[in-house]
Amino acid sequence: MSVDEAADYRAVLIYDGDCPFCSAASSALRRLEAVGVVPWQDEAAQTFLDAQFGDAPFALVFVDPNEGTVYVGREAARELSDRAGLPALVQDLVGDNYESIADAIRTVTGTDRSVEAYHDTLPLADAARERYPALAANAASTRRPEDL
Repeated sequence: MSVDEAADYRAVLIYDGDCPFCSAASSALRRLEAVGVVPWQDEAAQTFLDAQFGDAPFALVFVDPNEGTVYVGREAARELSDRAGLPALVQDLVGDNYESIADAIRTVTGTDRSVEAYHDTLPLADAARERYPALAANAASTRRPEDL
């Protein structure tokens, strides 16, 4: 199955499915055209992350296979803010304060797992590209009925 056949997603966000705030934010992102979401804990997400990084870093990851790009951490937050049409000031605030925001959310929600300080824009690895269709298919399976 090719990337184009996998789902109607041009990109997929991998987020912390155990974090209530992150889950709420991912629900909002489902409204962005052609952006799917998959929890970090999902098997397809773990397989994709292992293929891309050699392990599964606990971080926000945004994958755009058509650009051949993987955005991680604050770079993922910046890219998502841009695609959501947020003003540049908000994009900069979110990107520049990503770790502080993540720490505050972790404190408020009682999550005991720290987000890894991994921030980068990387080329999509060939092995990860091969696993993208399963990731996109799982994003399609997590769509809420009102999003269809």
